[in-house]
Amino acid sequence: MKEWQKETVYQIYPRSFQDSNGDGIGDINGIISRLDYLQKLGIGLIWLTPMYLSPGNDNGYDIADYYKIDPVFGTMDDFEKLLTEAHKRDIKIIMDMVLNHTSNENPWFKEALKSKDNPYHNYYIWRDPVDGHEPNNWVSKFSGSAWKYVPELDQYYLHLYDVTMPDLNWRNENLRAEIFKMLTYWANKGIDGFRLDVINNISKDKNMPNDTFDTPLDDGRNFYTNGPHVHEYIHEMYEKVFGPNNFVTVGELSSTPISEAVKYTNPKRQELSMAFTFHHVKVDYTNGKKWTLGHYKLTDLTSILSEWQTQMQRHGGWNALFWNNHDQPRAISRFTNDDEYRDQSAKLLAMVEFGLQGTPYIYQGDEIAMKNAYFTDINQYKDHESINAYHAMLKNGMSEDLALQILQQKSRENSRLPMQWDSSKYYGFTTGQPWLKPQHHDDYSVEEVLKTKNNIFDFYRALIFLRKHKTVLVDGEYKLLNPRDNSVYSYERFNNKRKILVMANFTEQTHERDVAAGFDLILGNYGDMQFNHGKVTLRPYESVMLEKK
Repeated sequence: MKEWQKETVYQIYPRSFQDSNGDGIGDINGIISRLDYLQKLGIGLIWLTPMYLSPGNDNGYDIADYYKIDPVFGTMDDFEKLLTEAHKRDIKIIMDMVLNHTSNENPWFKEALKSKDNPYHNYYIWRDPVDGHEPNNWVSKFSGSAWKYVPELDQYYLHLYDVTMPDLNWRNENLRAEIFKMLTYWANKGIDGFRLDVINNISKDKNMPNDTFDTPLDDGRNFYTNGPHVHEYIHEMYEKVFGPNNFVTVGELSSTPISEAVKYTNPKRQELSMAFTFHHVKVDYTNGKKWTLGHYKLTDLTSILSEWQTQMQRHGGWNALFWNNHDQPRAISRFTNDDEYRDQSAKLLAMVEFGLQGTPYIYQGDEIAMKNAYFTDINQYKDHESINAYHAMLKNGMSEDLALQILQQKSRENSRLPMQWDSSKYYGFTTGQPWLKPQHHDDYSVEEVLKTKNNIFDFYRALIFLRKHKTVLVDGEYKLLNPRDNSVYSYERFNNKRKILVMANFTEQTHERDVAAGFDLILGNYGDMQFNHGKVTLRPYESVMLEKK
């Protein structure tokens, strides 16, 4: 069993975590000032979203220079101090790395624009026009065509994401050598691993055929997701960087089936430590479409989670467990109740996650039950994806009110509100004006939560402790109970020594469920359990973790 398999990862979105200099943007010194807080929580690793030099068109995922820290976050000296201080507290640092594309302000791309003969031109994916138009019909994840025409070269470059983020050409050996050199630079700094952004998109079908648009998923991704050479490229990274440095690595694998996720994460293949997959956070997409007012069925959610649990474990894969991240709205607002049952809901989601097989991730603010932003004006949004989606919805005839409601439910800006440290105007995040302003004042902050008895923060601490000390939660088998239950999610983790039962009521109603004899309560989000004659009564959003030896 690897250490990272029983540890917990805490994701920091630096821009929104803690500002130390009053400019309204979180920074490295702000993170350093909160390391004692994270040590108290009990986490073992921090995943930092990108802090490289960037124009910021995609909040740092558009990298202009892989070797420089963006001055908005601090200096390389600050970063090295963060590494030292984290390691003093036995906390490892995982850096986010974007290898599918760069910013168009990256020196490589500036060179690529100079001529077709420039050696950097082939660092990117270029195609000549077809009948005076784009080379194919692929759609950008940020809406519109995935191709941008450059008149001076009479060529198009591919950008699966924003137009300012051209895709890299991994078929080019010189590019790959440059990438490995850069990854080694960071390894030599003393970091402990990488989270690899959209890594399963780096290998494209060289023929670049048109897609069918038969479903929302037939938009080009059939020809670049888990492409022809992706596993050999990642194995090459493992051999040159990940393996020699004993790195913890996690790949962001969107639109990936279990069979592929197993290949990425089975240690025998020497690719990645674990996988982020997203099927469970798409259960409220109406007919596969994100930008809709969606509703979900619990049985859809439990079916997806259970299939990934059983199949990944059976075939030697490893899950990265999460509800929230910087690209998702807050799960407490999405799947449970962020109002009357806010505390219970936050604890329920935590318990369900920490009971599963895989490495659990906490996104900043989960541990104090932060919820969606509920913005009411498009001008409050900074996120390009959300703004583009809003205008696309209006163009398709949708009313402003409905488009804003959909953004309230689905926008990733919901998770990017600054961290709430205390009850002052901007929650102790900054002494200045925050880069993203909250619309409503919220009573939940670290300061206020820690004052309360049986609080959410301490509940997370208890779960982190259990993960470290009950190996059945790490290596035990998984079994879904009552797969047709649309109100209560019940599952078991078991080995030959003990069995753990998790039951979670995802509704505002009270439900009674049978429990076999011999189970004792380890943890519950109400603090006690109503158990009589082989039946447990689950109050609204109640979750319990029981153990049988």
